[in-house]
Amino acid sequence: MPAPYWLDSHDDVTQFPPVELALNEPDGLLAVGGDLSPARLIAAYRQSIFPWYSEDQPILWWSPNPRAVLFPEALHVSRSLRKIIRQKRFNITFDQDFEGVMTACAEPRSYEQETWISPEIFEAYVALHRLGHAHSVEAWQDDKLVGGLYGVAIGRIFFGESMFSREPNASKVAFVYLTSQLQRWHYRAIDCQVSSRHLHSLGAIDIPRADFLSLLKHHRDLPGRPSPWCFDQDINPLPTQ
Repeated sequence: MPAPYWLDSHDDVTQFPPVELALNEPDGLLAVGGDLSPARLIAAYRQSIFPWYSEDQPILWWSPNPRAVLFPEALHVSRSLRKIIRQKRFNITFDQDFEGVMTACAEPRSYEQETWISPEIFEAYVALHRLGHAHSVEAWQDDKLVGGLYGVAIGRIFFGESMFSREPNASKVAFVYLTSQLQRWHYRAIDCQVSSRHLHSLGAIDIPRADFLSLLKHHRDLPGRPSPWCFDQDINPLPTQ
């Protein structure tokens, strides 16, 4: 079985091996090493590559095939979730507490003992946020942060990274608001990386990596929304379906 490509710290940070060389097992593992500098991270996302690894591992870079993607116009909101949104249980904001969202996302889940959001990952994405490339969506209840998500925006593609909920459905409501706003801003897709039943229930589908890369090449250089982000005052998060 071929080994993943090793990145040297002295390499050009914009250079990665072609994603077609990613391993089939484990699916999408492309490269090992390098660093998490903003320049390298942005270059990675522009090529459909993202980091994901545990604290006891070197940096691992991935580009899975197929790719889970949600097209904003295909967002599906269940009847029960629509009811929760109409009840206005949560106040949803953009870019109000990026570090708080990341800290919450890094907390171990009940079904996991470890988190992949290491201090190194935390610092790297906070740096991206300060540069205007990474964004958070917060769900508040009684002025307490109870849910949210964060990700990276390149051109008119949003790369979702992680989400959390301290109250039922808080992160889902935040995701619906995000998707509706991105559609209004003419963003083409939300990258969900790896498929799951939860993502499929919201409308995500799996597409070949080659199709995702083509989509990315067409939209990564389009002007995105300037930072910091905020929701349009008249945004309606519920799709008409």
